[in-house]
Amino acid sequence: MRISTGKSLLFLLLCSFFLNSCHTSESPQPQPKRSASTTPVTGDSLVEGTIGEASTLIPILATDASSHAVAGQVYNGLVKYDKNLNITSDLAQSYDISPDGLTITFHLRRGVKWHDGAPFTARDVLYTYRVTVDPKTPTAYAEDFKQVKNISAPDEHTIKVVYGIPFAPALASWGMNILPAHLLEGQDITKSPLARNPVGTGPYRFKEWVAGQKIVLEANPDYFEGRPYIDRFIYRIIPDTSTMYMELKAGGIDLMGLTPVQYARQTSSRSFTSLFNKYRYPSSSYLYMGYNLRHPLFGDKRIRQAMTAAINKDELIQGVLFGMGQKAHGPIVPGRWAYNPTVKDIGYDPKHAAELLAEAGWKEKNSEGILVKDGKPFKFTILTNQGNQQRLMTAQIVQQRLRQVGIDVKIRIVEWAAFLKEFVNKGNFEVVMLAWSISQDPDMYDIWHSSKTKPGELNFIGYKNPEVDRLLVAGRNTFDIEKRKQAYFRIQEILAEEQPYTFLYVPDALPVVSARIRGVEPAPAGIGHNQIKWYVPKNEQVYVP
Repeated sequence: MRISTGKSLLFLLLCSFFLNSCHTSESPQPQPKRSASTTPVTGDSLVEGTIGEASTLIPILATDASSHAVAGQVYNGLVKYDKNLNITSDLAQSYDISPDGLTITFHLRRGVKWHDGAPFTARDVLYTYRVTVDPKTPTAYAEDFKQVKNISAPDEHTIKVVYGIPFAPALASWGMNILPAHLLEGQDITKSPLARNPVGTGPYRFKEWVAGQKIVLEANPDYFEGRPYIDRFIYRIIPDTSTMYMELKAGGIDLMGLTPVQYARQTSSRSFTSLFNKYRYPSSSYLYMGYNLRHPLFGDKRIRQAMTAAINKDELIQGVLFGMGQKAHGPIVPGRWAYNPTVKDIGYDPKHAAELLAEAGWKEKNSEGILVKDGKPFKFTILTNQGNQQRLMTAQIVQQRLRQVGIDVKIRIVEWAAFLKEFVNKGNFEVVMLAWSISQDPDMYDIWHSSKTKPGELNFIGYKNPEVDRLLVAGRNTFDIEKRKQAYFRIQEILAEEQPYTFLYVPDALPVVSARIRGVEPAPAGIGHNQIKWYVPKNEQVYVP
């Protein structure tokens, strides 16, 4: 998978797809397998197992990882991250940044064609910008482009973007997938057939979408970086990780993200390691419990602090992750330059949790041992998505720990599409268990700013804090790395105090790939940065027309 950049992929709901997982201090280490000295050849298919089905293949309308994973194969941005996590050109052949950092001039590649044969030009970039900032477009990604003071196209292969004030994520934001103007201009983008039949410039072209079963892509012979060697990329929708693992062993899929128990206990036999390569490295995502701050139970920060104090994060890492992860203390994962190592997280302390609950008025317990206030028991439901056994196990352990301090927790599992549409986007929940996958830039305006709480936006818990609002703006409106660090360090301190989320853990990414796939090159960006160069030797190809 191409490693994309920008806010179109900054805030992906659910898990970090393993091909996009990244780490700043070490590269994943593969287990050596067959020689990769064979000359690359075309042919065969690669089948990936995915829990969730895409919601739309128009990327500015999607907030879920399943949609963006497919869109990342079909579309390109002007820039992207390379294997070492440096920003490099994509649809832009090159770019120039003015000395004051306020103007970026993109020089677009010539000869690039959309999958229907139409030429890619500056018109497409202008359209993508305009539709993204259009108030009628229901997108969560407009904020970065609202920072643009002026955008123009001096000619059909040049884009000039001017910012009124410094905007640190400016260059990375242009990793946004560019849309085809000739197919969308003058139309209601929310009703476009491209949602189910996209046309992009990327390495793979859309072929077929069988609802609830699979999405099929085929190699783009005219891709500007060279035709992918593997003919077809197929996403098989399998909404259960155990079933997916059985399909992997049976040869029904070629790659998936293993669960910790699968990685540690079920994939070490010689029969398995002769057929598959496993990888392990820290992911760029964190799991959290998000409290609906509009709900009367969670308006008092002492309640949220008590919840965190009642949860043993070390127990989660050992019991759920088999030690393959680390505790999360905030929205910046360890190893990033903006991570604050001095943040005082709330440690596991059931006694302190009980004290906080008592301070908030929850002192008495009923005959069942559940806290009661004004005649009402302390109870709520954790909502999470179907098919993620790791997340379900986490919720069950949390349920047990909260029961010990007198809180009655139910767990509700919901199919992914309904989970997003009917619950998360509408704020129709008490507590959600989800994960964010984050980009290299620490800007998190869309998740935490008080202006981003409308239905379908990413601050769906309704968090509002004037100081955090100010710091979010300060952090993105300077190029001074030390000033940015000060802003993000302070944000992490505030969130650790207020606990709008209980930040749980940062899991390791655990991808597994069929050993017949050659050319996989581990790097700081993960394993998917060079996917167009993956290939299968002719004598090992299994999907032959």
